[in-house]
Amino acid sequence: MAIDEVLLKTMAQAPAPQPVLRFYGWHPATLSLGYAQSYDKEVNEEACRAEGIDIVRRPTGGRAVLHQYELTYSVIAPEQDPQVSGTVTESYLKISKALVAGFQALGIPAEMSLGGLGKATGTAACFDAPSWYELVVQGRKLVGSAQMRKEGMLLQHGSILLHFDADLLFRLLKFPTQEMRERLLQGFKAKACALDGVWPRPIEREELEREICRGFCSVMGIELIPSQLTAEEKSLMPETSSKYLSDGWTKKR
Repeated sequence: MAIDEVLLKTMAQAPAPQPVLRFYGWHPATLSLGYAQSYDKEVNEEACRAEGIDIVRRPTGGRAVLHQYELTYSVIAPEQDPQVSGTVTESYLKISKALVAGFQALGIPAEMSLGGLGKATGTAACFDAPSWYELVVQGRKLVGSAQMRKEGMLLQHGSILLHFDADLLFRLLKFPTQEMRERLLQGFKAKACALDGVWPRPIEREELEREICRGFCSVMGIELIPSQLTAEEKSLMPETSSKYLSDGWTKKR
């Protein structure tokens, strides 16, 4: 989360900002909360500690995501860049077209939702129901994304599930009763999916990254150039990392 924020900050100050497409994973597995979620009301801290799951609050909105067997992507770009410009919904559409192209190149029948596909079960979990232009397979949500705008920049990141342990996720969240937890869990499983549940061939992260990159290049007509954090970006990491590691940020709501 700190790297995404640092990239946004430095891009906002750059005279000729270059958009970034980034991929990453999580170790140890982590429960990430949307910016506005309530820590006390929705996180079972004791269960997270028992399962060895870290907890972090994202700078973007949305609901809780378990980052475990998945690939996270992020797009950081100027709001006015024609490849991502427009309203939140319009920029979602542009980015989702590129993601869809990558999945379809692998043979995965992913498509964009038109919003509200099925009624949310009312949980704090991100994959409860798809929003406009998020990716689904046979109506079940495959990619959960969230976005923020700051200093004229756009940050969108999302979780692409390779495998999903819904039972674990629901143990990490709070519910009024165990009966309600089990009932909502069953509904949730019918609305979310992972790649290993919709595609018979195992897909490695590297293969998925490669095809998504090709999807962005093809759909957006761009060229992607591998890069590393600059010296300036690295210099901002300690302070920004300390923010995301602090209870003051994680438990702020």
